[in-house]
Amino acid sequence: MPQKGRLLIVDDNEELLFAFQLFLKSHFELIDTIKNPNVLVSKLREKEYDVILLDMNFKAGINSGNEGLYWLKQILDFDKNACVVFITAYGDIELAVRAMKEGAVDFVQKSWDEKHILSTLLAAYQLRCSKMEIKSLKSKQKRLNQEINKNKSFVIGKSARMKEVFHTVDKVAATDANVLITGENGTGKEVVAREVHLRSTRSDQIFVHVDLGAITESLFESELFGHKKGAFTDAKEDRMGRFELASGGTLFLDEIGNVPLHLQTKLLTVIQRKEVIPVGGSTPVQIDVRIVAATNCNLHKMVADGLFREDLLYRINTISLELPSLKERSEDIAELSQFYLEKFTKQYAKESMQMNKSAIVKLEKHAWPGNIRELQHIIEKTVILNDSAKLNAEDIMIGELLKKTDVMPDSFNLIENERVLIKKAIQFTGGNMSMAAKELGINRSTLYDKIKKYDL
Repeated sequence: MPQKGRLLIVDDNEELLFAFQLFLKSHFELIDTIKNPNVLVSKLREKEYDVILLDMNFKAGINSGNEGLYWLKQILDFDKNACVVFITAYGDIELAVRAMKEGAVDFVQKSWDEKHILSTLLAAYQLRCSKMEIKSLKSKQKRLNQEINKNKSFVIGKSARMKEVFHTVDKVAATDANVLITGENGTGKEVVAREVHLRSTRSDQIFVHVDLGAITESLFESELFGHKKGAFTDAKEDRMGRFELASGGTLFLDEIGNVPLHLQTKLLTVIQRKEVIPVGGSTPVQIDVRIVAATNCNLHKMVADGLFREDLLYRINTISLELPSLKERSEDIAELSQFYLEKFTKQYAKESMQMNKSAIVKLEKHAWPGNIRELQHIIEKTVILNDSAKLNAEDIMIGELLKKTDVMPDSFNLIENERVLIKKAIQFTGGNMSMAAKELGINRSTLYDKIKKYDL
């Protein structure tokens, strides 16, 4: 077995220290020993240890274990991820339980059961590795979130309607209250959800986005709650669900109005109990998530029609945020257009562009059925097709992406024509999937399936 890990042994018995060193030297790459626990903390400052094997009693005639528990606290105060294994000559079960409650990872006796001692220390080493890996991942995630969110506010707009939204976000963000965001497709519900997360106490944790409208019923539980290896045909390994993945952070349940009634019950149970049971598993997994949900549906009407559970609505609707359509906040169009203009000129390595008054007026007069998503698409197309530093009204192509004509198609291949038609419908609606699905005469989940099929 290759030598891995650093071990520190703390015991006042020199013979025992020598025996441990002799027995364990082929299993650990480094073994240090100390007799006096008073130098323990200074030793920890000198080196980092993976496992600490600590005697519970250092004074002759005393076997209460209080000394060991005192030094355990000192160790954990210095390094909360330390893995401490207690060793004592007394098989006191109550003392062992107390030690575990105080933070020890295990407990062995001086009866010199080599197999048990070795397996206990190696298990403690593996636990230490897992703790440090989690610490590293959390640190990376925190730094990544800080880098992404640095000096950044996601939501743009100075209109009266948006000021109301900002005011509500300011009040609710610092709490852990669940939030329901409503509004037409393309109004920026995900952007506002991220703003809530960014301003919350969970901002250094993960934000997980789940499009419930794109998850098939058969995969709903697996995607959200996870599954165990062998739970179904394609379950080749354990998989963490979105709830568990988002634990500690924010879970954004987009298109929650699309969840079928029988699956709403499962969703409600998880939110109420704050635990999930993976598909094929039996042990509940505790979760700590803040729920932000979004929909373009009228959930209160759906409740009245028997299509949405009232108790689930109450769970997700502690605070409501209704986003205005772009037409209702037309005074924000110029600022939004400039934002996307700068974004796409940088993305496509174009020279700086500015819109003149005629271009802005043209944008402000448009009905914007696809809302901000449509505006984003129009500005992107404008940047791609133009090289001029000044953009006029004629440079802004609106509503010219899909025209209903009787022109004979180039091919009668059904698959190719379906692919082209879907692509044009998405372009025409500015990326508004609900509108595109409606134009095509199919439901949204079918549209997503076809987008994946044709790699659009």
